[in-house]
Amino acid sequence: MPPLTTTTPRDELDHRIERFQRHLTATGTDGALILQNTDLFYLAGTVQQAHLYVPAAGNPVLMVRKSLARARAESALDDIVALKSPRQIAEILEAHGHSPPQRLGMELDVIPAALYLQYTRLFTDAALIDISPGLRQVRAVKSGYELDLMREAARQADAVAGCVRTIIREGMTEVELAGRVEAEARRRGHQGIVRMRMFGGELFYGHLLAGPPAAVPSYLASPTGGTGVSPAVAQGAGFDRIRPGEPILLDYVFAWQGYIADHTRIFALGELPADLLNAHQAMLELQKVIRRQARPGTPAGDLYAVAVAWAADNGWGEWFMGADDQRIRFIGHGVGLELDEYPFLAKGQDMPLDEGMTIALEPKLIIPGRGVVGIENTHVVTADGLEPLTRFDDAVQIIA
Repeated sequence: MPPLTTTTPRDELDHRIERFQRHLTATGTDGALILQNTDLFYLAGTVQQAHLYVPAAGNPVLMVRKSLARARAESALDDIVALKSPRQIAEILEAHGHSPPQRLGMELDVIPAALYLQYTRLFTDAALIDISPGLRQVRAVKSGYELDLMREAARQADAVAGCVRTIIREGMTEVELAGRVEAEARRRGHQGIVRMRMFGGELFYGHLLAGPPAAVPSYLASPTGGTGVSPAVAQGAGFDRIRPGEPILLDYVFAWQGYIADHTRIFALGELPADLLNAHQAMLELQKVIRRQARPGTPAGDLYAVAVAWAADNGWGEWFMGADDQRIRFIGHGVGLELDEYPFLAKGQDMPLDEGMTIALEPKLIIPGRGVVGIENTHVVTADGLEPLTRFDDAVQIIA
């Protein structure tokens, strides 16, 4: 197993900042002020409490409130300074040779409204614009360094799935099985935190669900929900027991040194009914179809349309990605430092795929009263289609 701690190399940070600066220049943005943890880590290599100013040209400045010592140890950037109050930002930027920005980019999709209003008062002469879509598009294409980390995350996700058959027992509750699987993931270096960008998005490792409760929908933008342990959580594993002859869904994320591999496999104690095995096999066939068609230049929404049409034509439309009005309108999503990255293989999405994008493809059937079957693998977009990074056997795992 690789070392459990590492820092982002300087040349990697330089590459990311250069790509982001090209976007700033192309959009006429003088600079961007980055506050959110994921974006800070991507551009500065640290999540210490800080403001990162990235000018359209020149060196970025990382202004740190807590902890300055850790930020300097973790980040390879040159200009890392103390910040006692946001009121000092303009003064610090001037001291580092940066003119007051007229167009200032900020992550308006995630910063609170109160914080936005604070910065309108601090930068009275600047127009604050949303830099998040551009930065997320830069982040969507992974470098070789990032792909190496994601390949390790995928390898660990496969290893965790491989341990399930030694842990699972008839009569266990979902939450007991989940806890034991999560302990195995944590032992292997899972970081514990699974970052999501969307407002209200929360996830603890993922969903481990068995039988009919697996088909219970939740508020989360996911085809699966589950009962959870209480209405305070309202998703994920609950207190229902593992029974023979029912599909057991393991839809877990492995997060390795920031980077995510998303992964679903189906297990069962004893044989599954033939109709459920056939349904699962259909989703494996659909996965093959999408893998072949997901080439660079293909609009992401076109793949969703292909998947919906294929499911309907083959008799699975009723349960594809949800039942009735609970159906979600995507077939996959980007992954990386966050679980919900660009691109979204969703209805109406016209973002073209690009080589180096990483996508979790998850064709699933949600069958009320029966459970969930289907698959999810993390892939990288190549010239020939999707290359799977997660490689554990896709077939239903029967445990005698």
